[in-house]
Amino acid sequence: LDDSTLTLSSSSQLVHGVQLSKDQTGVTAKLSLSNLNISVFFDGNTAQIHLEGPAGSSVEGLCGNSSRSLSDLRLSEYSSTSCEMQYSETADSTINCTSVTERCNLLEEAPFSSCNTDIDPEPYITACTDTLCKYPAVDGLNCQFLKAYARACSLHNHTLDGWTSKTSCSSEAFCQDRTCSDHEFCGEKTVGGDTRCFCRDIFASKYQENNSLGDATVCKENSASLTLVGCLLEDKDINYSALQLNDPTCRGQMDELTHMVTFSFNSSNSCGTVVTTNNSYIIYKNTIRSQNHSSDVITRNDQVQIDFSCVHSQPNINTATFRIRDWSVAQHITSGAWNYTLTIKAYTDAGRTQLVEWNSELQLNQKIWMVLKTDGLDGSMVSVVTDSCWATDQASPTSSPRHDLIINGCANPADPTVQVEENGLATSTYFSFNMFRFTGGSSDIFLHCQLHLCPKQGNNCIPTCNTAARER
Repeated sequence: LDDSTLTLSSSSQLVHGVQLSKDQTGVTAKLSLSNLNISVFFDGNTAQIHLEGPAGSSVEGLCGNSSRSLSDLRLSEYSSTSCEMQYSETADSTINCTSVTERCNLLEEAPFSSCNTDIDPEPYITACTDTLCKYPAVDGLNCQFLKAYARACSLHNHTLDGWTSKTSCSSEAFCQDRTCSDHEFCGEKTVGGDTRCFCRDIFASKYQENNSLGDATVCKENSASLTLVGCLLEDKDINYSALQLNDPTCRGQMDELTHMVTFSFNSSNSCGTVVTTNNSYIIYKNTIRSQNHSSDVITRNDQVQIDFSCVHSQPNINTATFRIRDWSVAQHITSGAWNYTLTIKAYTDAGRTQLVEWNSELQLNQKIWMVLKTDGLDGSMVSVVTDSCWATDQASPTSSPRHDLIINGCANPADPTVQVEENGLATSTYFSFNMFRFTGGSSDIFLHCQLHLCPKQGNNCIPTCNTAARER
């Protein structure tokens, strides 16, 4: 109530005009509306609504005017749409309908028969046989119809002594303290013992067909997640809290409403994710596994090992072209899940604060500092490597003449003015060279660069350059 939990007991408490109480058989709510006294009882499986008032009282139905459809009256904020879907299930042919009918007909025998004159047992018997002749009694159905009739009789002061021992049923509500999601039902884990939420067949079948425990991996640029179904894990006696990723501190998070368990990693917490490259692909891989109880001599639980991975096509950058006097060129790149911007800028100072602009006076042999910067990449997982940069006097990267500045990630040894300051360390690269011009051609200089992404884990992304030879 108002986001806080009410604690109910056998002594009733008044809440907004509704009397609430709870005992071992279930929860009861009583209220008065106009000339009717209304009692609502719920035992965790079956709800019973009892209306009492003067003869001839008009009752419009449980939710309002019965001419309106149930979906009009349903409060979508609180109700699941799953009940509106109807499935035609084939009946279970292995069920012995004769013995089921005998059990349902107990409602016409003692001690139930003492109540038959006040409450007609026929609707209860019909519901009981229609259901139990077709479907297995896995979720307490074997007793629910009998229990519902006994409850209705108790409202007419029939105690029905001994009905529980005759039917081997318990009058106690075994599921009233357990909340299951709309794809689950509550049932007994062990006979007369603890309860748990079981998967509904219609929901579980799509997983069982694939022999899987959950949904497909959700891959994003800098994160991945895998969701497992809580009730399927329980079917295999797997405790979700004992599962972990490669990093033991990364555990699954259970959604309190759906009981789905999600494992995930992202750029701020890689959870031991292994990053590898394969030709033009970058692969992120992690594993959901059981905690290692190597000290135990025996175990009766399956060891869990579920690998999940994301494969991204490595974002190849077509040659980015930059004219020295354009001062800044931005190129937006989308490749699979990768989505980022590459910006190239030229500066006239080592602190990289004075941009080269279209009207800047550039002297021959003046030092120029270049910055190739990316936005939208995760620097903890990948770094940018500038493979090559070269200059031409035309906009086309294949035009000639051509002068190389960076070859295989290293400064061109034939041009001693080139210095590669940072390459393969982060998501930006820096280098410098002295200004020049092509003899006998255009005075424009176009710079062309090719880059690739390098997964940091398990790789040294910084190109190996022969610095000693350069120094000599």
